[in-house]
Amino acid sequence: MAGFLIRPATLADAAALGDLGALLVRAHHDFDPQRFMRPLPGIEKGYGRFLTSQIGQEDAVVMVAEADGEVGGYVYATLEDRSWRELRDACGYIEDIVVRESARRSGVATMLMNAAIEWLRHRGAPRVLLLTATPNAGAQELFTRLGFRRTMIEMTKEL
Repeated sequence: MAGFLIRPATLADAAALGDLGALLVRAHHDFDPQRFMRPLPGIEKGYGRFLTSQIGQEDAVVMVAEADGEVGGYVYATLEDRSWRELRDACGYIEDIVVRESARRSGVATMLMNAAIEWLRHRGAPRVLLLTATPNAGAQELFTRLGFRRTMIEMTKEL
């Protein structure tokens, strides 16, 4: 896939967003089934419904990478207020980024990230935060290349 266009998601993207969101859930569950939710039947519809509910929100954006009528990936970003619980000031937050296997290594993730970062910058976010699964080395390389630095380590204990 070549010639990707980054654009805001629309309601017509619901099925593609759902498929990609389910891919994200499955990948994380595979990383650590105790930490990440199990992809239940219908996860595609549920995730698609959730992401399309964010379209048009003033403090959120969902953008897709499209080529030849196919959505190859998406990014979901939000503006977040100060959080006393998380000891952080207001920021932009990359909630999700996922790219189809067929579109990986084509620059799509970089394009999506840059578009989300610009959206957040234009809305006054002084910084951008994100979380990445510990085993997801490819994503961490991308984020480092884009100037992100490590600041927190999540630790989990099953009870």
